[in-house]
Amino acid sequence: MSTQRRLGLLFTCFLVSGCERAPSFDLLGSYFPGWLVCLTVALLLTSLVHLALLRLKIEVVAPLVVYPCLLASLTLAQWLLFLR
Repeated sequence: MSTQRRLGLLFTCFLVSGCERAPSFDLLGSYFPGWLVCLTVALLLTSLVHLALLRLKIEVVAPLVVYPCLLASLTLAQWLLFLR
């Protein structure tokens, strides 16, 4: 077997190894991917944190950086906690 053929088979194995059932939720008869549910919940949690910071009169220095990072952190934390 040639080296190119072996590398081709190796890369094909890497591509196919990720083919398993994706985590999804049945909501109102339609299946939604797990990351979309985590993102939606994280968006709600981020808005609650924003409201709490406003109520406590805490000023965020760089909101264009802080809130997207908070959203991403909450999304990934939920993914790790609930959908390992």
